[in-house]
Amino acid sequence: MNKPGLYPLMKWVVGLALGFYFRRIERFHPERVPLHGPVLFTSNHPNSLTDSFLVGAAVPRKVNFVGTVQLFRFAPLKWLLGSCGVIPINRLKDDPRAMRSVADTFEACYRVLERGEAIGIFPEGITHDDPQLKTVKTGAARMALELEHRHAGKLGLQIVPVGLNLSAKERYRSEVLVNFGQPIRASDFLPGYPERKKECIAELNSRIEQSIQALILHLPHLEQARVVAAVKRLYLDRLLVGGQMASEPVLPAAEELRLTQAIAAAVEDIYQTQPQRAAAFVQALDRYEGWLRRFNLSDESLARAPQKRLLARLGLGWTALALLCAPVAVYGWVHRLPPFLVVRWAVNRFANVRMHKAQTSTAAIIAGLVSFSFFYGSYVLIFHHFFGWPASLWYGLSLPVAGLIAHFYVRRLRQLAGRVRDTFVLLRAPAAARRLRLMRAKLITEIEAARPGLRPR
Repeated sequence: MNKPGLYPLMKWVVGLALGFYFRRIERFHPERVPLHGPVLFTSNHPNSLTDSFLVGAAVPRKVNFVGTVQLFRFAPLKWLLGSCGVIPINRLKDDPRAMRSVADTFEACYRVLERGEAIGIFPEGITHDDPQLKTVKTGAARMALELEHRHAGKLGLQIVPVGLNLSAKERYRSEVLVNFGQPIRASDFLPGYPERKKECIAELNSRIEQSIQALILHLPHLEQARVVAAVKRLYLDRLLVGGQMASEPVLPAAEELRLTQAIAAAVEDIYQTQPQRAAAFVQALDRYEGWLRRFNLSDESLARAPQKRLLARLGLGWTALALLCAPVAVYGWVHRLPPFLVVRWAVNRFANVRMHKAQTSTAAIIAGLVSFSFFYGSYVLIFHHFFGWPASLWYGLSLPVAGLIAHFYVRRLRQLAGRVRDTFVLLRAPAAARRLRLMRAKLITEIEAARPGLRPR
């Protein structure tokens, strides 16, 4: 039984946690989300349980999710998930002997949709790290068509594809684009359903798959991912400045996605039509990146012209700013360190960052909610005991703000140290710097030659 007041509360708590973990969450085309009537949200699944959090927080209506039965084996979590409308499903890899329970899951979903509510599912069935949409299973299409058939095509069920795009899902304070596609009316694929079920399901499933692919960076050939990333790193800024986008106003993350999709399409086209040219580019890229590794430099640092005066400006300016912000940063880290250590332990314990980045944000968000709430709450209670009200209120409000300032303070100091080190290296090895810049210029010239293919489609 769903608890009416619990879902809004949990949505607020999850939204707060997402706001702390991610630097920015952009919603593109939210007007495509129907506010009323039965809706089936179908999304890619790049980031484990966090994907449900993101879709639920981005949609202005309640979304009931389908989750693996594995999540329901812990009694308190089972109660919480059930209270928020999460419907358990048994996958083949969960328990092959209990596959008949899938029919029960479908019936539970039918009841939710018949009430005019929304359900969110991830038809890939698994979460993964690849920049590629895995095979979309037919569950969503079968569910939609069977339910519409029961209602003779009059239910009005709509399927809304969702593309989740994360800039660096394993990194704290990264960015997310929640990209909504055009709704698909399930009844449009219903004609002839009783006689040709498999064909109708396959047609709708193909439409769902193509719609999700159009909303994300989908790389059919994973070996091209490195080349796409390199071209983006070398040339994306020029495309953004060059005004390659259509006149439609878009959010920064959506614009970057479109250009990255165009880069991926151009790379794939050259691989297919000019394989020798692609191979030559990869060889030049290998040499360039090998030299960067040799000097422990980044492409970004090389793109900046090193200047001796820069070191002086950085030294004076950042020394003053560091001294000014140091007390707040120290205050923030004194309070932040205990829960931070708990979060880091949880991430290392439950998510292998090197092998499986998709689990990182989920482990960090859940552990962060528990540990920061516990420690910050304990701090406030102790402070209140000694200083009373309203001092404890202001003290409590200062903790999350000081914590974020402390995080960015350390992060900025590390960036500054890296810039100073890179500048010293480039100034002390001018011949190597010239060679690296020449190699970089040749790569950009090669990309320039393919620029007509770098237009968003």
